[in-house]
Amino acid sequence: MEFTQPSSQGATSGAPDSMTPSPFRTIWTSPRETIRRIVANDPEFYVIFLTCLVGIQGSLDRASARSLGDKWPVPFIIGLACTAGPVGSLLSLWLFSHLIRWTGRWLGGTAIREHIRTAIAWGYVPVVFSLPLWIPELALFGSELFTEETPRLDSQPELLISFLAFCAVEVVLGLWALVLFCNTIAEVQGFRSAWAGLGNFCLAVAVVIVPVILLAVTFLALKKP
Repeated sequence: MEFTQPSSQGATSGAPDSMTPSPFRTIWTSPRETIRRIVANDPEFYVIFLTCLVGIQGSLDRASARSLGDKWPVPFIIGLACTAGPVGSLLSLWLFSHLIRWTGRWLGGTAIREHIRTAIAWGYVPVVFSLPLWIPELALFGSELFTEETPRLDSQPELLISFLAFCAVEVVLGLWALVLFCNTIAEVQGFRSAWAGLGNFCLAVAVVIVPVILLAVTFLALKKP
């Protein structure tokens, strides 16, 4: 599958006429058609912006999972997420666009790395939309979002129910992001099935994880007396 190269007018305006209706709306239900429109007109369309926001969201999630609030104040955690998160996310985008392009070749994928970056960024739009949820969550739950001990949540059932509701929404958005991601990768790679997009991603992860596991097993084996 081939995509037409973006015109200079579309690339400089940032909002080509063919971007109507908004990709932010259509990506949810028509990911393949949407990503096809984007790469045909402006492959860089909001890619950096989306990637940075995904980095902030991911950093906040990791800070919560690791209970960093037991060691650091909440303002510091938020500041760190807003600075280090985008940097880490951009580095991940660079790395995985290479890996997905490389491993995709094994499955017959034909996408260039620029289009893969676009597919990755736009596939995670639901994750970006979960970022504003942190505002009411911080207002309701405060520092207990980042601490192991949660006395207020444990003592107030209605607050706990609200917390679980927010978690459920984030899980749904995360799962939908996975669905969109598999479809956007499949589209730019020329795969007919989203399952091939998932396989492409799993292969990209495997070429990183498997050598690490083998090195760890080898190290442990050599360490034994």
